[in-house]
Amino acid sequence: MNHFYGKSFLKETDFSAAELNYLIDFAIHLKDLKKQHIAHHYLDGKNIALLFEKASTRTRSAFTVAANDLGAHPEFLGKNDIQFGNKESVADTAKVLGSMFDGIEFRGFKQKTVSDLAEYSGVPVWNGLTDDWHPTQMIADFMTLKEQFGSLKGLTLTYVGDGRNNVANSLLVTGAILGVNVHIGAPKGLQPAASVLEIAKKEAAKSGAELLITDDAGAAVKNADALYTDVWVSMGEDVDYDKRIKQLLPYQINDELLLKTEKKETIVLHCLPAFHDTKTTIGAKLLNEHELDALEITDSVFQSDQALVFQEAGNRMHAIKSIMAVTLGNLFIPENLFA
Repeated sequence: MNHFYGKSFLKETDFSAAELNYLIDFAIHLKDLKKQHIAHHYLDGKNIALLFEKASTRTRSAFTVAANDLGAHPEFLGKNDIQFGNKESVADTAKVLGSMFDGIEFRGFKQKTVSDLAEYSGVPVWNGLTDDWHPTQMIADFMTLKEQFGSLKGLTLTYVGDGRNNVANSLLVTGAILGVNVHIGAPKGLQPAASVLEIAKKEAAKSGAELLITDDAGAAVKNADALYTDVWVSMGEDVDYDKRIKQLLPYQINDELLLKTEKKETIVLHCLPAFHDTKTTIGAKLLNEHELDALEITDSVFQSDQALVFQEAGNRMHAIKSIMAVTLGNLFIPENLFA
């Protein structure tokens, strides 16, 4: 008996608070098993296809190591490795891959692509990121919060920056499902879409989570247990960098904004990569052009003890391992846990 067996993990709204909490708790358990060097080959003999339209450090590494730890064999298929959507349709590709692989990860642009893979492949499909949602990141993020604070319900998480991107969408909806208060601090033109906000409000009405969408960065961060940000321009997004940087500079996580939480124990999260210094070619170019030391987060905050960004990044692997194990492994997970 396995409540999750055979299910895909495409977006957070497909899962209840109890189900998401189970995935978080199981990820924490798997992290402990790995720390103790206890084998957990729940996917022994399985083959996993890793489809990447978008480049990746954490998602690719996490799925690869997670699959190996679970006893599965991962096969990376980049956009130049297969005919995906180019000479062969998504549906046809899905049917072929589903006949050979036991599970498929997809990281790319359209949510419809990952949905079609799930519909036509006949095997569990996991969303490693699309333009709309970033669900595997959420299990890692809320896992990090739970490790730090012991429980989730009633915590306040504030996201500042581009409030319409996939990470902001996912944080807003996942927090609402789990009973975590979510504040979004973003300029009016970069606030969550009405459709996403509607989903979040429905979930918040059930969980008791409080939601706040505001263009006042100080009001957004007040009483926050966690501050969260992301890059100001998403991968593949065609925007005027000059305008975007001027728009979002008031929402930079810096020492001054951190003080406005009025809490000493506030932690700082970032899904990475981060433009906190000039040690990347893109970061150096942007920062030099605009005479800045950092973009969405300053180096002093990024390097501080309050920033748990590398714990959060490491948790991507444990979170992904949890998702893969429960949807593809022969685990005993009774239905009545989620009644």
